[in-house]
Amino acid sequence: MTLFHDAFYRFVRLDAPETVAQALRELAPPLLGSMLVAPEGLNAMLAGSAEALDTFQQRLAHDPRLGGHFAGLDVKRSPCTTPPFARLKVHVKPEIVPLGIAGVDACGPVGTVVSPAEWQALLADPGVLVIDNRNHFEFRLGRFRGAVNPRVNHFRDFPAYVLAHLDEWRASHQRVAMYCTGGIRCEKSGAWMHALGLPVFQLEGGILNYFRAMPESGTGLWEGECFVFDNRVALDARLQETATTLDDVYDADLDGEWRVRRARLLDAA
Repeated sequence: MTLFHDAFYRFVRLDAPETVAQALRELAPPLLGSMLVAPEGLNAMLAGSAEALDTFQQRLAHDPRLGGHFAGLDVKRSPCTTPPFARLKVHVKPEIVPLGIAGVDACGPVGTVVSPAEWQALLADPGVLVIDNRNHFEFRLGRFRGAVNPRVNHFRDFPAYVLAHLDEWRASHQRVAMYCTGGIRCEKSGAWMHALGLPVFQLEGGILNYFRAMPESGTGLWEGECFVFDNRVALDARLQETATTLDDVYDADLDGEWRVRRARLLDAA
């Protein structure tokens, strides 16, 4: 059986996240992976056969317990050599991606979403500041050419970087663009930045969607590999698994040994 990995999310207001989570636990088998449910929506990474993944997407769209909230999702699918997950986990959390700032409404207005083709035009514009909205170790493994590394160790550190430069960007009318792996971090921080009155462009569907839409990107504007938060570790610009290991990813980090242990413990839990 050929194995595939699906990554998707949606910010949507959920009145009963526990009920949604229980429905997902019943609908997802035989798929393996991780789903986070919160009052602000759903974030999921799942693996299985193409048929099983397609069946689950149909169930998401039509199961009455889910209220139509997850119809028409933008799913980033990639093939797998290594099984990405060992089990199925569905958890209810306060947020599906924590920015570290209370009250951010990612279900409301966000930044200006641009397609992969439009993104390439932004990258070519010297007047646009392109920010990598990921952790430092992810940037080190691979990045868009010319992108700025905020050097954060966790997503919740990103607001401090923005606030440190906010006045400067406003004074110079700087055009700001940002990207992340699948789009979710940019959508959450884009909502916060929009509330601050800072216009920001964000790459639709993140790096994974760019790879899907621009299959020749590996020889163009993307440099290196893309870290993924599962057992495959990293993908190249054609969405193929690489030989990169967790030790390769974290080797130069001050807390690299801890990150490797944590990743392996999470897989075994």
